[in-house]
Amino acid sequence: MKHHHLHTPLGPMHATTDPTGALTTLRFHTPKHPAPNHPHTPHPALQNHLNAYFAKKHPATPLPIHLNPHGTPFQKTIWAQLQKIPRGTTTTYSAIANQHPRKTSPRATAQAIARNPIHILIPCHRVIGANGTLTGYAAGLDKKTALLQLEQ
Repeated sequence: MKHHHLHTPLGPMHATTDPTGALTTLRFHTPKHPAPNHPHTPHPALQNHLNAYFAKKHPATPLPIHLNPHGTPFQKTIWAQLQKIPRGTTTTYSAIANQHPRKTSPRATAQAIARNPIHILIPCHRVIGANGTLTGYAAGLDKKTALLQLEQ
């Protein structure tokens, strides 16, 4: 597994890729997920992708994502639903839960969303509370707010 340090206007991020080069994690540095002490290698394609995102441009090509072994089958179906939320829109935990084939609970859905290993590209920041409030984001509500404002 390779480790990558990335720069964004909202602060540094850490990514990992598998031996094929597919992205396995992408997270903002937080107290829960501080910068690791591993040697870092450059990842120009991912940095260019993030630069385009923050410049409000659509990145040229999607990046390969590899979610094994990070998630359960349930979590992976929820994360797949997150990838369908259009940029500039939001949805609720209840709406995501109701879209699941098993009509899961919003609480179970929220727990799956909280374990999303790939921030921004799997846009968990686009999920808000049923009453329209911003709730939960592993990198902090300040970053969630900034990401949603950027996408407007």
